[in-house]
Amino acid sequence: MSTGTDETTPAGTGTSCPVTGTGTGTDAGTGTEAGTGTEAGTGTACPVTGAGSAAAGAGGAAAEAHGAAACCPVAFPLRRPGRPFPPPEYADYRDGGEPVRSELPSGPVWLITRHADVRAVLTDPRISADPSRPGFPKAARTGGAPSADEVPGWFVSMDPPEHDRFRRTLIPEFTVRKVRALRPEIQQIVDERIDAVLAKDGAADLIEDFALPVPSLVIAGMLGVPKADRDFFEAKTRVLVTLSSTDDERDAATAALLRYLGRLIRIKERRPGTDLISRLAAAGTLSRQELSGVAMLLLIAGHETTANNIGLGVVQLLTNPQWIGDDRIVEELLRYYSVADLVAFRVALEDVEIGGRTIRAGEGLVPLLAAANHDGDAFDGAGAFDPDRSARSHVAFGYGVHQCLGQNLVRLEMEIAYRTLFERIPNLRLAVPAEDLPVKYDGVLFGLHELPVTWT
Repeated sequence: MSTGTDETTPAGTGTSCPVTGTGTGTDAGTGTEAGTGTEAGTGTACPVTGAGSAAAGAGGAAAEAHGAAACCPVAFPLRRPGRPFPPPEYADYRDGGEPVRSELPSGPVWLITRHADVRAVLTDPRISADPSRPGFPKAARTGGAPSADEVPGWFVSMDPPEHDRFRRTLIPEFTVRKVRALRPEIQQIVDERIDAVLAKDGAADLIEDFALPVPSLVIAGMLGVPKADRDFFEAKTRVLVTLSSTDDERDAATAALLRYLGRLIRIKERRPGTDLISRLAAAGTLSRQELSGVAMLLLIAGHETTANNIGLGVVQLLTNPQWIGDDRIVEELLRYYSVADLVAFRVALEDVEIGGRTIRAGEGLVPLLAAANHDGDAFDGAGAFDPDRSARSHVAFGYGVHQCLGQNLVRLEMEIAYRTLFERIPNLRLAVPAEDLPVKYDGVLFGLHELPVTWT
């Protein structure tokens, strides 16, 4: 599997068939690998164009125009062209009005791009989030989301009613009231990290020094994970959210996290504290194995996505300083960047109609959250960053029963991080042009590898 750093074929270049890989000019990277289906070099022409022209972008329109979406899948996954927009091909697929056929290493899938269709998929009980179901899509040749059989307590991979038991247990821990009570702790963490940034004497990497440690320390504190172990769980998380990680690497990272959390839970059972793991262990509604899986999921979800949102939001504010100090930016940033684009894979349990097309039982679906959040039918002028708009209907946190439990926490962390950072370092500026910032293309989450800044 490619690391995701190879270029995707630009729309309209017409160099390689997304089905066969024949033609020239397209590496087997994120743009073509997931859509090949046959090894490159077999000499088989694209069934739509005859010569391999249905490349990413143009391919979606070409396949639809020929009524051949099922026989000539479009390339996927695709690289974003840069901050902040989703791949331009998403608009082509969305404008077609129907789900678009693509191919992943696990087999054929349907890409869901319209806002209304994404919400329909994420709320339909005939569509499953369970990766153990036949036909469930995988974004990489190896790995993929674990099932609840593989990691007990991994409730995002469960369907109701099994999923409901975990959600009922956890919802009281993430209410608006509970999250607001964390404001002093979050503020202290943010201030301490800004102290560390200022100690750098005029230059820092805000990803390494601020955006990543803030949510890591927040979720670790909530769960009762010692601060000294942050580097350990960050490293293991990175393996699990990177598409190029092998099965062995994923398995080793998962096993290490579960062993660590199992030991921590036993300590909390003997010496309980005021943290979330202690409360859940004392409640006894989850087995020790289930609690380990829940804690692992919260650790991963609780810092990586938030870190990407914080980093990208800082860049947006540095390049649009008129919005600094306006808390309305948080909701629009979530919609605009949609960092967790590829996290809601599904499979149909029975035939279901989505967007005018029949999805057969056993066929995979990939709701593209970034495409939905840039749908002009849902958001006027969706391509513009506009905190004045009402963006609450976005699907950056998913939708339906699997909508992110920690969304209130993410919002509060972003709000405190932005306000405090720009209050304490008002002359903060980018150390490199925004277009030169290194962007992540090797994982299921969009973000920045580094954010070099300076101040005087």
